[in-house]
Amino acid sequence: MEALTPKDQFLQSLDRCMEQEGFIPAFYDRFLSTSAEIRDKFHNTDFEQQNKMLLRSLRLAAGATAGDPESLRELRERARTHDRNHLNIEARLYDIWLEAVIETVQEFDEEWNEAVENTWRTILGYVISYMVKRY
Repeated sequence: MEALTPKDQFLQSLDRCMEQEGFIPAFYDRFLSTSAEIRDKFHNTDFEQQNKMLLRSLRLAAGATAGDPESLRELRERARTHDRNHLNIEARLYDIWLEAVIETVQEFDEEWNEAVENTWRTILGYVISYMVKRY
């Protein structure tokens, strides 16, 4: 049996999480509970739309890490919207976001293990590094 690429392993884990409709709301509950500052960043957010955007962004992360041109183009745009002149998402907030994602995936992915965690951390770490460099 051929080994899965990191992108495929990541997307399969994401799909397992998405089989449970509570996955993304559980992530936002966890993330928003971390600080008033983070809650303030989302005070006017339409969470129905935000939930769809998060799922799209996670899929985009996998594509960008694998070098998909369309995903990379979208990642550049996302970095622009999150920079200091727009949403002003500082580097330290990405670390909090990452840990909230990891904890939520661990809760929802029944096949969670060290390899799955490493894949999530690698793929999202790549995207976070990209975003932070363009802050």
